[in-house]
Formats: sequence, C-alpha cells, structure tokens
Amino acid sequence: MSVAVVGGGGARFPVRVMVTDAWDSVTVQVDDSTTVAQLKRDALRAALKQPRLEEREYVVKFRGAAVLDESQTVRALGAVANAPFIVLPARRLPVR
Repeated sequence: MSVAVVGGGGARFPVRVMVTDAWDSVTVQVDDSTTVAQLKRDALRAALKQPRLEEREYVVKFRGAAVLDESQTVRALGAVANAPFIVLPARRLPVR
C-alpha cells in the first residue's frame, strides 16, 4: 500500500513503515519537509483505517531508537529512500 504525502519540500521518496497494531507494512511517500508526526499519522491511517489508540499513544522508531521529537523531519533523521520505520503503541497492551 502506498500513501502520498502532500508537501512543498522537493523530490519525494518512499519510506517503509511497519505498523505493529496491524502487522502490516505500508509505503509512505515523503519529502524533505515531512515531519515524523506526519509520517506516523499517514502510516496509521493507511494501515489501520481508524487507529485503536489516539496518535499520541503511538511512538515511531527509526534505527532501533524511539524518535522523541516528532517535529523533526525524516530527512533530518537521515532517512533515505526505502528507509524502515516502525510505529507501535507507546505502552504495551494487555493480552486477554
């Protein structure tokens, strides 16, 4: 699944986002001005259609670490074409 992100940041490139709540990987088109928060929002919408939790209850991981400042751009993180991201709940949900 591919999601287009509208922005004025120049050439767009794809990144891969694994959304663990759906166990689905989506491709999101980003550009130099796309923030991590925008990436998270677009990935959740593409994978879940309606998130089980509010967006702020999810975290984004890149290169194994949580991205604490979601206002920074994916390019500032060093993301290139096909870079992998993970979106997962900030807290573990109990198993029933």
